[in-house]
Amino acid sequence: MNRQKFLLLISGALVLLLIIGAVIGAVLRLVNEIRWSLQYFLPYWLVNPILLLAAVLIGTVLVQVAWPWWKNRQNRFFTKESKLQNKQAISQSRQQAAKKSLESIDRIIDRLQNNVEAEALRQERNRVENELARGDLVVVIFGTGSSGKTSLIRALLNEIVGVVGAPMGSTHASQTYRLRLKRLDRGLQLIDTPGILEAGVDGRSREKEARLKASRADLMIVVVDSDLRSAEFEVIKNLASLGKRLILVLNKCDLRGEEEERKLLSLIRSRCKGLLNNEDVIPSCASPQSIPVPGGRPWQPPVEVDKLLRRLAKVLHEDGEELLADNILLQCGNLGDAGRDLLDNQRRNKAKKCIDRYGWISSAVVVANPLPGIDLLGTAAVNAQMVIEIARTYGVQLTRERAQELAISVGKTLAAIGVVKGGVSLIGTALSTNLPAYIVGKTIQGVAAAWLTRIAGATFITYFQQDQDWGDGGIQEVVRHHYDLNRRDSSLKKFMEMALRRVVDPLHKNQQRQLPPRQRPRGEVDASDHEHPKP
Repeated sequence: MNRQKFLLLISGALVLLLIIGAVIGAVLRLVNEIRWSLQYFLPYWLVNPILLLAAVLIGTVLVQVAWPWWKNRQNRFFTKESKLQNKQAISQSRQQAAKKSLESIDRIIDRLQNNVEAEALRQERNRVENELARGDLVVVIFGTGSSGKTSLIRALLNEIVGVVGAPMGSTHASQTYRLRLKRLDRGLQLIDTPGILEAGVDGRSREKEARLKASRADLMIVVVDSDLRSAEFEVIKNLASLGKRLILVLNKCDLRGEEEERKLLSLIRSRCKGLLNNEDVIPSCASPQSIPVPGGRPWQPPVEVDKLLRRLAKVLHEDGEELLADNILLQCGNLGDAGRDLLDNQRRNKAKKCIDRYGWISSAVVVANPLPGIDLLGTAAVNAQMVIEIARTYGVQLTRERAQELAISVGKTLAAIGVVKGGVSLIGTALSTNLPAYIVGKTIQGVAAAWLTRIAGATFITYFQQDQDWGDGGIQEVVRHHYDLNRRDSSLKKFMEMALRRVVDPLHKNQQRQLPPRQRPRGEVDASDHEHPKP
């Protein structure tokens, strides 16, 4: 084997020497022929300097022109390769991020206690996972019912080599057509959506479906047939805000002249500046009207979708992988946000039940043992055990010392900004007009204790929702915010209705049972004495 390799190496070297020798010999023969030709009409002493000067000029041209050209060509090649590698790396990194996002959604599902919500989130999560594994790019055709979306799809299918996945027809529901673009590795799903901005309940339902399809697309083609109406412009703004790539098609260009079309395109591009590129606003004529011919059959002009077809191919060739990766990552992000919202609502509801329980317990304690001033806050509104339970609800383990520290901080803040004094005054005003004088004092303290506990508990919910951070405004801003929320008429009215049932009514009935019998004045005779005289 080594001998064969050696012989092949020797043979290759000999062939290379023969080629180099042949090239050098050809060059020398060419130089000699040029030299003999020059000697016919030039002095012999001038021929060699001229040949030397020509060689220098040729070398200079090669250095100044050919070398930069070759270098730029190599740089473009390597730049293109580098960009392709960067796009592939970005796509892979985003897909990895999407997979991690799905794993975090699994953890959220495990924590949800509502089985219906958990199952709905799980189904949506599985759908997104299937999207991550799919091979096709999804392009959604979006627009009003009269803009010619279906005609545009029909025209594109006639131009693109592909297989139609469904018959063309009325767009009362989304229809999908699977096809292929030349030189594009991935297949293409072209989705015809129901028209938007249609009246009636059915129209709004179809528009909702169209918007849902658009939110899941890799690329959206928005079709209009005239200048943008305000409602259409708002739709375009909303779609662009989703982070989606848009191509806007001005259809039915056969109905207007060239100058009118140019002005209309310029107007649309200026209005959509910042939302999409000028190159992505494209004229088309998907279904041109026939032109009557006197004495003959009407002439049917050809469709004009070449510009859209070229732009679509360019965008998908250059950015298709990034659009796909961005779309999947966006869907994962939206799904993660929805899951976190469900988990936050579950935690908030559980924490509110905890606050209500401690609030009414504190109220009962204060009613039984009325306390003066700030002591009311220290025993009722701020409770370290309540802080520990709220923290546990948000997956945080607190020591009792840390819980007491937080409780004291909120308590001091409630007192410092006047919430305690204001709350007692507010509750007193609401109760004193409807209660007997003998139960007003302890009732006000008890109800105020429950109300202050509610404010303190809401403050702790915000603290744990923000990952144990009070925010830029600090603890005072959080406390004041929840104080303002709880003293609103609607919130206060709802709380007072609960206080009347839980505190005031039981206390009132208890006081009535404990009152001594009314003493009759001397000489007063009860009617029952006449009915049942003593023997």
